[in-house]
Amino acid sequence: MAKTAKVKIVKNGPYLVTGSIPLLRMKIETDSYGDPWKWREVQRYPLRERYALCRCGKSQNMPYCDGAHTLQRFQGTETASRERYLANVKEYLGPELRLTDKPELCVAAGFCDRDAGIWNLTVHSDRPGFKEIAIEEAANCPSGRLVVWDKQDNPIEPDYEPSIVVTEDEDGVPGPLWIRGDVEIESGDAQIYEKRNRVTLCNCGKSQNMPFCDDSHFET
Repeated sequence: MAKTAKVKIVKNGPYLVTGSIPLLRMKIETDSYGDPWKWREVQRYPLRERYALCRCGKSQNMPYCDGAHTLQRFQGTETASRERYLANVKEYLGPELRLTDKPELCVAAGFCDRDAGIWNLTVHSDRPGFKEIAIEEAANCPSGRLVVWDKQDNPIEPDYEPSIVVTEDEDGVPGPLWIRGDVEIESGDAQIYEKRNRVTLCNCGKSQNMPFCDDSHFET
């Protein structure tokens, strides 16, 4: 029997990862206009059955935990809502696509702003190329804030195997942990968050929406 791909959140501690989940590092590449365009893999870490990832942002062995949270007296209280993604989403309707948007999940990756912007692309998705670009932009949104749906109301999602990505922007600024492929995430109080194909977890210790990223890593 295959082992469950799982991330267990330790109270005021690290993320414990089990199930031999591949860990890699990816960087955002921009287009000729300077807009985020695609992800590029820059490193693949040795595969381990289990490992611990830093959640406080103070480890000297990033992305792995080195126990710094104990010295820092890290307070990582989980404050995120346990509601499902589709609760209270904003919707944008177009002739070929529907877009759902949950702004509180934004991590400021910026893929959604390219060309006309995913909202306008969706509303005018019958125009040449607009549908395809909207689908591409949603797929590159690591947090799953943005999801596009076809006319049969099926989500259009990339086919991810369970994996964890250590993200960076085009300037090398560290971003959140991108959890892909319906990995099970268990809270510190042993509750299971909604399984999703794309979510982002905070690894800087600053988020006000723990355990999820809220783009606080950009704070100086």
